[in-house]
Amino acid sequence: METGYLQSFMLVVETGSMAEAARRLHITAAAVAQQMRILEKEFKTPLLTRAGRTVVPTPAGHRLTQSAPALLRELTHARTLVSNDGTSGELVIGTINTALHSLLPDILADFVKQCPHVKVFLQSATTDQLYEAVQHGDIDAAVCLYPAFPLAKTFDWTLLREEPLILLAPKRLAHLDAHELLRNQPLIRYDRNLGGGQMVDKYLRAAHIVPQERFELSSLVAIAMMVDRGLGVALVPDTALNLPDGQSVVRLPCPMQRSRAGLA
Repeated sequence: METGYLQSFMLVVETGSMAEAARRLHITAAAVAQQMRILEKEFKTPLLTRAGRTVVPTPAGHRLTQSAPALLRELTHARTLVSNDGTSGELVIGTINTALHSLLPDILADFVKQCPHVKVFLQSATTDQLYEAVQHGDIDAAVCLYPAFPLAKTFDWTLLREEPLILLAPKRLAHLDAHELLRNQPLIRYDRNLGGGQMVDKYLRAAHIVPQERFELSSLVAIAMMVDRGLGVALVPDTALNLPDGQSVVRLPCPMQRSRAGLA
């Protein structure tokens, strides 16, 4: 099978138009149509059908869209393995948002120096979503928190950074105990849908602290800015993000509950 035709098929499905797919591929619409006919002959079933002015996948085409990405990645990986130097191909990396804005740029800078011809695709998601994506072969690796459950034996794990929980507080309150601040000051809560936010929630429950919640959001940078504006305090992982510190915001230590960021 010509893998380029499979890539054309995915682009037709994405755009809903053979003409638009042809424009992006810099070939004629007739050439794309011919590729689709060859694919349908290969699979012995119709893959696309008309729906008004757009082209949509048939039930068989839908099934192909689910398996084609993994197939294309496996073929690319196979080509990389048999190439002379093994430094070309494609790599799909998943990442949590905080790592994308802190650890990952430096890691990728070093990687590009060593493997300049490898094309890297980045996908941002939560730790649970990334774990499932690695498990199903949808991505090659993930920079994420260590899951709350045991890793499968087929997984390899490299620790990149340990991130203890800290309290972000206005500098004028730096002389007070962290637990006192959590009990008496408004809490700007880290989103409980995220791994770091779930760790914060467990910490508060273990410490028997019922905070006065003011906001709940997913951006650590925005949380730090709100602390800077005097809107409350925040219990967050001590990430590599460049958060405001030392002027109007301080980082106060808490009894440690570590957040481990790594590569799975």
